[in-house]
Amino acid sequence: MGLLRRTQSPQVPNWHTVRMATSDPKADLHRYLQIARDALLWKLDGLSDYDVRRPMVPTGTNLLGLVKHVASVEIGYFGETFGRPFDEPLPWLDDDAEPNADMWATVDESRQQIIDLYRRAWAHSDATIEALAIDDIGHVPWWPEDRSEVTLHRILVHMIAETDRHTGQADIVRELIDGAAGLRVDNDNMPSAEPVWWEDYRKRLEQAAREGGRHG
Repeated sequence: MGLLRRTQSPQVPNWHTVRMATSDPKADLHRYLQIARDALLWKLDGLSDYDVRRPMVPTGTNLLGLVKHVASVEIGYFGETFGRPFDEPLPWLDDDAEPNADMWATVDESRQQIIDLYRRAWAHSDATIEALAIDDIGHVPWWPEDRSEVTLHRILVHMIAETDRHTGQADIVRELIDGAAGLRVDNDNMPSAEPVWWEDYRKRLEQAAREGGRHG
């Protein structure tokens, strides 16, 4: 005796009531870039001029230097790459500049000067992003010739990765300075806990690390 199969009619969506998700790739990438920019600058808030300059690890990483570096990188990728050069000199990027000159602020470079430079870099980059289509072509002069041709899409992705990487460094540097931590100003993404909870949490992690290290 054969099995009786009952089939159901496919459900036909009502296109008058179903709202399709839409997305603008360029706008989405631009928004993520701006979130990363804002988060990086937020890491300087509430600190003294000394603290924003302090080298906190053996390689000298410091908060204001991270902002100076990311501003310089962004100027290059959204400027020269697409034939839209920035109209201000950046002497720390000259061929005769000392190594890592873009990674720290000199005595003559104020905190506000570096922050203002970063904001001008945003404006310059945003004008490029607005003017170009996401698949428009540019050339990165400092990349190898066989991969120097890029689209605006690729540079947006690259710059988001660059900014978020350095913002992650800023997270750790800031925590080393005064214990402050968090993802961004409107969402710290941290458990709501008292200092005693964090102290106990860290002790548990240290114990687990020691025991895991012995077993390993």
